[in-house]
Amino acid sequence: MDIDLPDVVAEVTAAFNRYEEAPVTNDVAVLDDTFHDDPRTIRYGGTEILYGFDEIAAFRAARSPVGLTRTTSRTVITTYGRDYAVASTLFHRDSMPGRVGRQMQTWVRFPDGWHVVAAHVSVVDEKDVWKPT
Repeated sequence: MDIDLPDVVAEVTAAFNRYEEAPVTNDVAVLDDTFHDDPRTIRYGGTEILYGFDEIAAFRAARSPVGLTRTTSRTVITTYGRDYAVASTLFHRDSMPGRVGRQMQTWVRFPDGWHVVAAHVSVVDEKDVWKPT
């Protein structure tokens, strides 16, 4: 299996960056388009457990756009072959000082492009994060 083919990494990076801009601007259409429209698509969020595209879309439609601005760091995108990828990133928001968000997404290439099929978002206190010495 080919890992991190440059053209595939570039495609997933572009899809990831498109997605990352959407929460900050509350672009619900892009958020919905990013997730695979299937009842098996899952998103575990900071305060929600969503099974299926319909639950994910309903959450996005109802979510307040206040306090969504964030910056990301330590983003790692790894591709496996031409059709599968994992994106991991940390995020920080001014609205949650002293806390760090963690986001992981599983991306799959479908005939209409790259979509997230599974995602996990969580937030922890930075003081509790283990760091290598």
